[in-house]
Order: sequence, then structure tokens, then C-alpha cells
Amino acid sequence: MVDAVPEDYPRVIPYLSIDGAADAITFYGTVFGATERMRMAGPDGKIGHCELEIGAAVVMLADTFPDMGGTSPKDIGGSPVTLMVYVEDVDACFERALENGATALRKVEDQFYGDRSGSFEDPFGHLWFVASHIEDIAPDEMEKRAAAAMGS
Repeated sequence: MVDAVPEDYPRVIPYLSIDGAADAITFYGTVFGATERMRMAGPDGKIGHCELEIGAAVVMLADTFPDMGGTSPKDIGGSPVTLMVYVEDVDACFERALENGATALRKVEDQFYGDRSGSFEDPFGHLWFVASHIEDIAPDEMEKRAAAAMGS
């Protein structure tokens, strides 16, 4: 019997539609250390499907195919979705992103909940929130910090 969820695939996988998927694969490799699991060619030299591993996560992507509903965030005025990635060194990751064409949205800072994090828009219009966990916080301390951070 075949498994309903294939081995080595998480149950939730982001699938990005990208105008310039080949360049995006290079960007994600440089910024996140993403490795390519597989790639299938599409028409006209485009990428029909690609699977990347970022740590234990999988991200799938393809070039835009508007006739099949595949548009990029830039085609529709931006994205309401942000992808969150834990990385070993958030400062270095963030800097690599900016050096490779990303736009900073929120600078990297220590957060009350124990992460050091920031966010950027990649050159293809996708939003990324990157973080490194720097402190374990007990629930009662988290509550105090959250109240202070929210101004209440």
C-alpha cells in the first residue's frame, strides 16, 4: 500500500509561484543554504516544478504560469503570506538576503519572546521572517514581557 503522505515530506509545504524561479533557487541557496531535491523543466525554458530543502523543511516552487493561475506576488500587488524560517545565525542570514537583492522590512532585533528576528521581502516579492532562538523563557516571564511590550 502507498503512504498517503510520502516519506520525507512534511504535511504542510509552501509552494511559491515566482517570476524568475531559476534566480530564486540561487537566492534561496545563498541566503538559507537551500539544497535542491529535484527540478522539472517547464515550457519555454521555465521551471515547471522544483523542490528545495531548508533544514528539515521543504519549499516547492515554479515559474509563473498565469494561464494556469500561477502569478507572483508582484503580479497581484504583494503577498499577505510571510514564510517563517529559523536559522542558525539570523544576522548573517539577513545580511546575505540584503546583499543579494532583498529589501529589509523589519531590522533584526531581540524580541521579548526569546527570538532574535527580522523580516525582508525577497527580490521576487515573497516575504520572509527569519529568526534565531536566543533565550528560553518561562510562561510567567513571557506574560510579563508580553504585557510590557504591548504597553499594558
